[in-house]
Amino acid sequence: MKALKSLGRFGLFATVVVLFGAFAMLTALWSWWMVLPSTIFGILALMGVYDLIQTKHSILRNYPVLGHMRFFFEGIRPEIRQYLIESDQDEEPFSRDDRSLVYQRAKGVEDARPFGTRMRVYDAGYSWVTHSVQPVHITDTDFRVTIGNKDCKQPYDASIYNISAMSFGSLSANAISALNKGAKMGQFAHDTGEGGISRYHREGGGDLIYEIGSGYFGCRTEGGQFDPDKFKEQAASDQIKMIELKLSQGAKPGHGGMLPASKISAEIAAARGIPMGHDCISPAAHSAFTSPVQMMEFLGKLRDLSGGKPVGFKLCIGHQREFMCMVKAMLDTGIVPDFIVVDGTEGGTGAAPLEFANHVGMPMVEGLTFVHNTLRGAGIRDQVKLGAAGKVVSAFDIARALALGADWCNSARGFMFAVGCIQAQACHTNHCPVGVATQDPTRQRALDVDDKSQRVARFHRNTLMALGEMTGAAGLEHPSDFLPRHMMMRQSDNSMVQGDQVYGYLPEGYLLDDQSPDYNGNKTRWARAQADSFVPFD
Repeated sequence: MKALKSLGRFGLFATVVVLFGAFAMLTALWSWWMVLPSTIFGILALMGVYDLIQTKHSILRNYPVLGHMRFFFEGIRPEIRQYLIESDQDEEPFSRDDRSLVYQRAKGVEDARPFGTRMRVYDAGYSWVTHSVQPVHITDTDFRVTIGNKDCKQPYDASIYNISAMSFGSLSANAISALNKGAKMGQFAHDTGEGGISRYHREGGGDLIYEIGSGYFGCRTEGGQFDPDKFKEQAASDQIKMIELKLSQGAKPGHGGMLPASKISAEIAAARGIPMGHDCISPAAHSAFTSPVQMMEFLGKLRDLSGGKPVGFKLCIGHQREFMCMVKAMLDTGIVPDFIVVDGTEGGTGAAPLEFANHVGMPMVEGLTFVHNTLRGAGIRDQVKLGAAGKVVSAFDIARALALGADWCNSARGFMFAVGCIQAQACHTNHCPVGVATQDPTRQRALDVDDKSQRVARFHRNTLMALGEMTGAAGLEHPSDFLPRHMMMRQSDNSMVQGDQVYGYLPEGYLLDDQSPDYNGNKTRWARAQADSFVPFD
């Protein structure tokens, strides 16, 4: 009896074989109309035979034909979960509420909601903006920040909400074109990502932030080293407003990358300045410098070669002491970057190993707070503008980042949603269903550049209008006036705390003052940091 039950797993395969035989006989003896079912069951029978003899999948060997249903349902599991199971607040990684907000603002349709909040306002982690009984009406919501310190000859008047780094190659040509044309319409900046400047970045005419990664794409020698002449030629373009040196990104900090030769098209090769037919390597570390002092000198070189345009760097905070090494190098060399972009580990349009995405890097809130207070402690916060990136898609997200010390915010996935991304999470497969993250020309054809560029501009405009309303509700004149005390957070089910009790601003110059207390162990880290090496000083 047990043996018969065990053999029951072959029941579907046996049924298919019997039906194939039956329909084959009916075809020969009765009617050619039986050819179709005979063919179908014949294919299934051959599939079952192959399942029995193949050695890669144990399920198929034990459950021929039937086992394929398991792989089918596994394949559509993300879609089933996204459309039928997850709630509006489940962050996978963006909630349906967040995505719907972007879609509505990008399309210019009503984004109000009736019947009150769906959020659990008494659960730990809930946060809100404190409002005033004397709100302010703000009419001009084109909020801007001037980036460039005393050594910058061409400061840039940037929007406080811009497109974060996404390379051509990771995004399609149509997506890059739509983003850049939208940036042009809305007069905000578009970060190129580390993949170089493609013709799709240039055709739109939108302001560009030229990101330079460890592969030095667009400004490299044949051996992959930094080429100052090529960089100078690239940076001379009026369209390029700022230069950003990428140390790390939130998706996979401390991890390099490789674009296989099979995925390198002629256009990607031209944008990156690499040959066809060879794998393209992005090292984990830069070759142009190895110490904090050399890094500052390299930034100074980029500033000179670009004709005095704002230069800065982007990083996801790892060893806090290493960032302090950079700050000490700023003080020692007198070369202070115009800006720093803090990327949180929750950010990331690029595909990354699961361990890196989940467990490497500091979240944006803590990273931004640390960078802001370290610069304050060193007495140079007024010389450096701070950008923040990491799941910033709503007016509240921007207000919170500005309250914690940011001067402006960047968003990658928010603007991806604006051009049609549905969070299918197939970015690394080249099978993006909406043509955003693919190099397949037939797939990216679905993305209409003219329509989606208008959505990009509309999303930016409507988000800043919402930010203006939130700023006015708090009784403030400009979003830059937000401070930690304007934020409240629930720490547990029965207690709440004001933002400056958790993310307060530390005193100016405290790291340089021997008499000041050691806040959060920062002075201990500062003592172990050295300007001429990233190795800890003991």
